[in-house]
Amino acid sequence: MGRETAIKTQELPGIPKVCQGKVREIFALDDQLLIVATDRISAFDVILPTAIPQKGKVLTQLSAFWFEQLEGIVAHHLISVRVEEFPASLHSFRKELAGRSMLVRRCSPLPIECVVRGYLAGSGWKEYRQSGTICGIQLPTGLGESEELPEPIFTPSTKARTGHDENISFERAAEIVGPELAEQVRDLSLRLYNRARKLAFQRGIIICDTKFEFGMEGSRLFLIDEVLTPDSSRFWPADGFEPGKSQPSFDKQFIRDFVETLDWDKTPPGPELPESIVEATSKRYLEAYRRLTGRDLDEAL
Repeated sequence: MGRETAIKTQELPGIPKVCQGKVREIFALDDQLLIVATDRISAFDVILPTAIPQKGKVLTQLSAFWFEQLEGIVAHHLISVRVEEFPASLHSFRKELAGRSMLVRRCSPLPIECVVRGYLAGSGWKEYRQSGTICGIQLPTGLGESEELPEPIFTPSTKARTGHDENISFERAAEIVGPELAEQVRDLSLRLYNRARKLAFQRGIIICDTKFEFGMEGSRLFLIDEVLTPDSSRFWPADGFEPGKSQPSFDKQFIRDFVETLDWDKTPPGPELPESIVEATSKRYLEAYRRLTGRDLDEAL
């Protein structure tokens, strides 16, 4: 497996870039946008200098799968993931875009992230141990790490362009986007999660938690960005689930666990990843795709 430099950016000469995130780069096409998922990976909000082969393609193709599976709940922004269906100005970039790019409607993203938790893990587990709550929601006493919650909960967060997102209460989310819209995205997020978790469990994966994003086109609400990927969700193998401890995962928790063993202060520059960690992480992303969709990534491209 060849080593790649993850921090390199994607350029499409003649196509204006409007945003560059930790993983995705966004280009403007009149009333549409092109979202390109790179193979970059971040840990603790720092982009690491080592690429994860096939990662960007998994994120794009898995999002496309979920947009289709979740139709009927809310409109989504995806137009196509097939380069031959993109505007002619993009056809010369087929090699760079194939498999890892989405043509989407241009929407204005809401300034909150819509997190749904079905199990007790991550920052939720940390807060619960301190106060018995998550984002101000009181939970039953005596729950253990990774335990399934009595019912999924909506725990929004701020959307930080740099640094860490911050968990907020529903009341604070309502102050930011308005009470009516906050209730709408809360209810939609819970419906999306409940449909997805049932399908995923049938295919051997527990969706511990996930993050949805929504945007507006005029007065119409759309599900946007990535959906139910290993970057935006915690995926656990159902056959090995054992509450009371941390779980093995198909997401980038594997990377977080590794860098936690290093002498690194979680500020840039991030550490290089050894080949064994890169390969194991790539396999986890590909396996998540295979289990959820029922086919190998190569079959979708």
